[in-house]
Amino acid sequence: MANEVLHSLLKEYEQKKLRAELDLEKRKKDLYQELPKLQQIDEELNSFAILTAKNILLHNLGSLDELNKKIENLKYEKSCILQNAGFSIDFLKPNYECFVCNDTGYVSNGNDKSVMCNCLKQKLLDASFYKSNMANLDRENFDTFKESLFSDEVDVAKYRFNVSPRQNIKNIRQKCLEFVENFDDSNTKNLLFSGNTGLR
Repeated sequence: MANEVLHSLLKEYEQKKLRAELDLEKRKKDLYQELPKLQQIDEELNSFAILTAKNILLHNLGSLDELNKKIENLKYEKSCILQNAGFSIDFLKPNYECFVCNDTGYVSNGNDKSVMCNCLKQKLLDASFYKSNMANLDRENFDTFKESLFSDEVDVAKYRFNVSPRQNIKNIRQKCLEFVENFDDSNTKNLLFSGNTGLR
């Protein structure tokens, strides 16, 4: 069950990431039409990135400083164009829901390994919480407990108990409250609920 939930969430993450990147491409296209110089700068940055990678592979580190200066100058020019046009510097970045993992669900732990991002952990917890029926705690709790739902009549023949169902449920409620209030006490005994499914 947990694997199914994780698999479903990861599909959801793929869709979110794809939407953010498609949205970025549309914004880029619109912005390039309005500010063609930005497209020219981005194309130059891409070519410089390729040149940088080639120089690193060929151990030609002498020209890296010059390339890095050109890249920094282009980035500065790009940010000035964006700001002068009334856009933030981040306008040409994807609007990911989670900027920690960029909507992948995983982040690097620094040891060349990926670990689950906190956002995905939270979604898994939320899914477990929902499946456990604890999502209704705001409506179904001790404060909303209605003892009037239970009969006040003692019926030994029916219940084999010399206490009314209402008094019995009140006793059970009190024991549950005591259990919760003394949960940290190692002398507190556990509770065991038994019976057929659907009984209350």
